[in-house]
Amino acid sequence: MWKYALSFILVLGLGAVIFTGDGDNDPQPAPLSPDAEMQMKHATMQQDMRVTGELCRQQCSLELQRVLREQGQASSDGKLKGLKMLQVSHPHMEQLIWSSAGEALDRGINVGELDESTRKLAMPELQKAKQAADQGQVYQSAPLQSNGTTYFVVGVPSENRDAAMLGVVKQSIVDSVKDQELRHLRLVTFPEDDRYKIEAVDSATLQERHVRHPEHNQGASHYHVNQVVVRFQNDPSSADLSRIQSDIGSTHPYQKLGYTYVFESDRMAAGDLMNYFQRWNAVYTEPHYLYLPNDTTEDAGSDDIHVADPARSLITPNDALYRRYQWNLPLIDTERGWGVSRGSRNVTVAVVDTGIDLNHSDLTPQLVSGMNVVNTSTPPYDDVGHGTHVAGVIGALVNNNLGVAGMSWYNNIMPVKVLAANGAGTTYAVAQGIIWATDHGADVINLSLGNYAESNFLHDAIRYAYDHDVVLVAASGNDNTDRPGYPAAYPEVLAVAATDAQRNKASFSNYGDYIDVAAPGVTIASTYPNNQYAALSGTSMASPHVAALAGLIRSVNPSLSNEEVMDIMRNTAQDVGLQGRDHYFGYGLVDVEAALRSAAGTDPVTPREQPEDYTWLQRLWDLLQGRFAQ
Repeated sequence: MWKYALSFILVLGLGAVIFTGDGDNDPQPAPLSPDAEMQMKHATMQQDMRVTGELCRQQCSLELQRVLREQGQASSDGKLKGLKMLQVSHPHMEQLIWSSAGEALDRGINVGELDESTRKLAMPELQKAKQAADQGQVYQSAPLQSNGTTYFVVGVPSENRDAAMLGVVKQSIVDSVKDQELRHLRLVTFPEDDRYKIEAVDSATLQERHVRHPEHNQGASHYHVNQVVVRFQNDPSSADLSRIQSDIGSTHPYQKLGYTYVFESDRMAAGDLMNYFQRWNAVYTEPHYLYLPNDTTEDAGSDDIHVADPARSLITPNDALYRRYQWNLPLIDTERGWGVSRGSRNVTVAVVDTGIDLNHSDLTPQLVSGMNVVNTSTPPYDDVGHGTHVAGVIGALVNNNLGVAGMSWYNNIMPVKVLAANGAGTTYAVAQGIIWATDHGADVINLSLGNYAESNFLHDAIRYAYDHDVVLVAASGNDNTDRPGYPAAYPEVLAVAATDAQRNKASFSNYGDYIDVAAPGVTIASTYPNNQYAALSGTSMASPHVAALAGLIRSVNPSLSNEEVMDIMRNTAQDVGLQGRDHYFGYGLVDVEAALRSAAGTDPVTPREQPEDYTWLQRLWDLLQGRFAQ
């Protein structure tokens, strides 16, 4: 009790400074205003863009070195074929040149063409790159701006300096990350057209709050203007459905998933549709909401569970970008956790998201068949980048000297595309994706998406997966609010908040009494479409750390139920906030080694109980911390 008494004294002192201080010598931070929050999010976005630029440059140099090494003894035709293959897999490398030492630049083997203005801009830098490479030095130019796009020139020498690879690289990935972070961190208003409306108060009355500025995104939920979701007490007959379609003036076919229907009207708004369906004595009627994207050597193709020798308890992978950029995995004791287990081909983690780049060389061997709910006639290919990034956190190939390392070496990844090219997906699509993944063998489902409105329709799908023993993990959201976000706040789901590299709450991370655990979520390096790598921030990046851990736990002990898996992650988490569970980190920062040892039975953990003296004193402390959350 003394701890909270001391906290109370501190709170009183803090309150006196906040409310009665004269401001001249006030050492305490001011409350975090919407403007300050926007500034912090912009700073995070700028950091992600900078690191993404570094990742692009470093990976390009490594790819050129690889081709030089592999094709060094090939014929001219072989070298040309190697350059073409490299460009197909890395289309952002718009021009590639293989040049022998002392050879004029225009006599080298050349692949790709540049427009005239870009060619003139790049040529002097190519000459510099050629000179540096002939002297055995790696060269990278400063950014070059051409036609509104950023380029850079890179040159790398072969090991014996008898040749060089030169490239002109289009760095549009940085702009792509900026566009994604603007939406993902809610730095711009959404939606940008009239197809959707905003609901922020009551899903029954649809009292509207229009979002005209980014800082008003907090707590906003989006739904279709002319659609409604209905679950009937009994399935309507064909005649009933025809009558409904006529009554609401619909020329659009209804959608059906389980017992639930989605209707669209050409003339009635969502509120009017909800009023209409009251006469049908429905179980529920609700808007059709949108969800936004909240050293050892092993055989990577092995199907076995790997329980390593405890003496080899620290495993540092050789992936090219790991040591410099992946601070997140050592922070949660992943390297020691790999000494207990690295996963199993018998366990599948579904990524219900924007899809996955099915051709990414750091992901392809991990992928199993998936589903495109948005367009069932095409594979679940990622046209946004978000899902590919999430998938890389879970299972990018480890110890392959390429790119980044995922948390799992062997767990399967199932791509389920429910979010469209604008980064949003409907309740129907998300629910269908969850049910499909459950029916097709998912052991864990990651949901890096969310909305602030409760949906009975989505909750039905969540319950279905939970009742089928699936571990459901979801991101809490990126608005620095304690308003519960869904699906994270459903009791069947493990809700994840985000931390930075110092184990502090991420500035954008949502919080509240529904948070279960926290995981790294700031400037996370991972896979990105077209064999690229990017750094993104958000609780969307924190959630797959926890989903991956759930997959590892199920690998080391397949007999555990979904609730037992979640309890292990809660009870073994590092307590980084106030003692015991708090609103910002839940039970704490996940600990991979501790969780896996507990799952394996080598280090059982006693379930954590809320301290008996967790009273209004800590709640007041939590409240004030929320006001100053950084």
